[in-house]
Amino acid sequence: MFVEPSRLTVGTYLTEMWLPSMASQVRATTLGGYRHNVRAYIVPRLGDIPLQRLTTARVGAFYGELVASGGQNGRPLSPKTVRYVHTTLRRALRDAMADGLVVRNVAAQARPPRARRVEMHTWTAAEVGAFLASVREDRLYTGWLMLATLGLRRGELLGLRWSDVDLTTGRIAIRHTLVMVDGKPAMAEPKTAKGRRSLTLAPQVLEAVRGHRAHQAAERLSWGVDYTDSGLVVTTEDGRPMHPETLSGLFVRQTRRAGLPQIRLHDLRHSVASILLAQGVHPKVVSELLGHATIALTLDTYSHVIPSLQQEAAAVVAAAVLDPASLSPQASPTGQVRAITSGS
Repeated sequence: MFVEPSRLTVGTYLTEMWLPSMASQVRATTLGGYRHNVRAYIVPRLGDIPLQRLTTARVGAFYGELVASGGQNGRPLSPKTVRYVHTTLRRALRDAMADGLVVRNVAAQARPPRARRVEMHTWTAAEVGAFLASVREDRLYTGWLMLATLGLRRGELLGLRWSDVDLTTGRIAIRHTLVMVDGKPAMAEPKTAKGRRSLTLAPQVLEAVRGHRAHQAAERLSWGVDYTDSGLVVTTEDGRPMHPETLSGLFVRQTRRAGLPQIRLHDLRHSVASILLAQGVHPKVVSELLGHATIALTLDTYSHVIPSLQQEAAAVVAAAVLDPASLSPQASPTGQVRAITSGS
């Protein structure tokens, strides 16, 4: 494969050719991530190297440099972030190869560090209840309540508009998610079709949402012309979209104040799923509630709950077979075999 020799550098190719071409091909959030990786990590270390002289060995060494001192003030960079940088560089070089600028994709052969699996920590139902009791007077109580009962993602809560809430039927529609693009809040669609979903609010949650709307109206009057009418359900006091990290920080402080085990805000979503599965709710229902792309993702993510469910199922079968008196009224006394539909 012949490629016309060129002095084009990695930095020039990425910033002047590749990133602009990505604007019409990927989501705004993805483009923002690519742009950050290019400017913060790739260009400072590889930018001056001619694109055609970049080697797999140099890329591998680059990943090692990031792990050792690629973070702010020379601190180590997490393997997860380095792997994202690898994804960005591999995609860029793949496109360079397709455009006839390089012979091969040297990043495809490079080995990024293995990502450490983040251990999931969840609360029990009692701990979730204690948290909600402790934030009962907080202005964001309704937001905490929806997170703790619906298992919403952080961006889904912050992207929920009043136009997506039906206070008559008690249902909300998840149509958007709030993300940060180049440091500014932006609305994006859910990543998958299953992410777009309609959810029913429990009566207690619906009552809280109605009260929250009245409280937000009072805040609007209090701020007057300085209030930003964003149309969002959860906002700052002056109506502006709330930064996702701000919500996470508030959750940490509220958790400490309540004296509860420290978990991430996203772990509250995991807690909801674990509680539902432990209570015998069908994984398919849990998957639909969470907006997972497939039920397999739900089962894989919450496999730690499955063993206890399997133990209960085994006990039920053993009791039914070994102790006929324990058979439910639905069981046939004549010994007829009832068909069980797979997946029901």
